[in-house]
Amino acid sequence: MELEKIHEILRQVLTKERYLHSLGVEKASVELALIHGEDKVKAKKAGLLHDYGKQFSAQELLNKAEELGLPVSRVEENNPELLHAPIGALLVERDLGIKDEEILEAISCHTTGEAYMSRLSRIVFLADYIEENRTFPGIEEIRDLSRTDLDMSVLRAIDRTILYVIERGFLLHPKSVHFRNTLILKMQR
Repeated sequence: MELEKIHEILRQVLTKERYLHSLGVEKASVELALIHGEDKVKAKKAGLLHDYGKQFSAQELLNKAEELGLPVSRVEENNPELLHAPIGALLVERDLGIKDEEILEAISCHTTGEAYMSRLSRIVFLADYIEENRTFPGIEEIRDLSRTDLDMSVLRAIDRTILYVIERGFLLHPKSVHFRNTLILKMQR
């Protein structure tokens, strides 16, 4: 699917704020792909489409999961917003006809992370965290680090995300813990 058509669809289904965020993730994904030797076209599409599933409410996400045969964990039942990533990937494939497994993986695991994520997936995960519209203490340090050390900057992002979840008393997705541990073990080699 051509990028112009993707932009047209996203402008229709996402809020203005979510669409602007998606543009920021698209831009950051391409920048990181160029720095870290990843396919910039795949990064562009994955970054742009990463929040395709955000068009749905919590109840709609649960309904979509059932419709699509997607298993839902207790953590996801408690916080259905976590389903927007895997549901988004399934719908991007089904409705938009994008079949590239790397792009679909990057969309599917951009929220919780997942063990053994591809470089493209780590790029989109990080781009979602550091895109230019995000402003919070410490973001510049991670943006700077992202230009030289992809895995360390991803680790900083997942650490801060886990702290955010814990501080608010939310349930922590096991995929996030597994992602973090796997990344640390990889970096120790």
